[in-house]
Amino acid sequence: MRNLVQRWVSGAGMGSEQVNEYMLGLGRAARTASRVIARASTNVKNSALLATAEAIDAARPALLDANQLDLQAGRENGLDAAMLDRLALTPARLDAMVEGLRQVAALPDPVGAIRDMNFMPSGIQVGKMRVPLGVIGIIYESRPNVTVEAASLCLKSGNACILRGGSESIHSNRAIAACIRQGLDVAGLPAEVVQVVETTDRAAVGTLISMPEYVDVIVPRGGKGLIERISRDARVPVIKHLDGICHVYVDDRADLVKAEAICLNAKTHRYGVCNAMETLLVHRAVAAAFLPGMAALYVEKGVELRGCPATCAILPAALPASEEDWSTEYLAPILSIRIVDDMDAAIEHINDFSSQHTDAMVSEDYTRARRFIAEVDSSSVMINASTRFADGFEYGLGAEIGISTDKIHARGPVGLEGLTSEKYVVFGDGHIRQ
Repeated sequence: MRNLVQRWVSGAGMGSEQVNEYMLGLGRAARTASRVIARASTNVKNSALLATAEAIDAARPALLDANQLDLQAGRENGLDAAMLDRLALTPARLDAMVEGLRQVAALPDPVGAIRDMNFMPSGIQVGKMRVPLGVIGIIYESRPNVTVEAASLCLKSGNACILRGGSESIHSNRAIAACIRQGLDVAGLPAEVVQVVETTDRAAVGTLISMPEYVDVIVPRGGKGLIERISRDARVPVIKHLDGICHVYVDDRADLVKAEAICLNAKTHRYGVCNAMETLLVHRAVAAAFLPGMAALYVEKGVELRGCPATCAILPAALPASEEDWSTEYLAPILSIRIVDDMDAAIEHINDFSSQHTDAMVSEDYTRARRFIAEVDSSSVMINASTRFADGFEYGLGAEIGISTDKIHARGPVGLEGLTSEKYVVFGDGHIRQ
């Protein structure tokens, strides 16, 4: 496998069979390494994380030089400004990478925690212990800082990982991988605990998601097209979310001052993020009082408004919303607005069009709030708070590897605990079943 890697680095290239062989080699090595990291102590894992932070801090010039190669190639290949921004490493982003590693090292280690130990009538004790998933494959685009985030969370949770970044960030990812290898070496852990895929050949992704004998779960991070492809073709379980079609419902029993601040923040704090509000729902009884002032704030921020007929009657400047608008994740300064008759209609709209990411209600009615939480089927449901809080750091997880809208295993922001599973543990004293 080493010769194959050297050929890729040197630009010699490989055929599809060689790509497959290379990826299977990564998988076999990861499976072996996963057994080592699964039994590593918290101190050893933290030592690797802190040593990696020191290595990145010391390698700043080399990391920035490597990133410049990616940025130059990106500009030559016509990457847009937003993609180039995500691709760029800056001194501040390197600071954040170093601090992120230190923060993960400071988090509680979930591995080995035992809960719910109870005596059974037979006399045995039964409980559950948290254990690593094994080998995690992570496929992502653009942002080289994901390499550090993913590696740190997998390492701390006792998992080996195979990281396949986008071709546009290959030089940056290779330079970061060298720092991670230094950190693992300092802690006495095998380099195969964290492996960065060296080839930019897309066939590598197809192999990675098709080797369940070596990979236990895939986490795709990127655009909808990437995640749809992975979800469709993978033979390995996938932790994913496709869209962030998030709603805020303003009830007729809302504090409209609170509602104004929440709705402005949920839409305009950042546009290109999965937890930004894309549709605003407003109770008919407060629409005339609430929407004109709210719309003025949006227009001031440059937000295009698209509304249902009742909305357009109150806001003549709003464009008519199409049926497609209700199921669109804009990731842009565009907002759909619908006036609804009551909370039941709001919940029905959300459950019909939401991507089950994050949905919020603004209301001072406790009983209605409890109903909203119970009946809205999303991974995060909020009362009197901006959807922008749907984030691993804001939830106290310290960091996240992504946000899952699945219902099995992890749901919502996926932190350390989401990268582990549980097994039953039983203690007896010579007990036999009668």
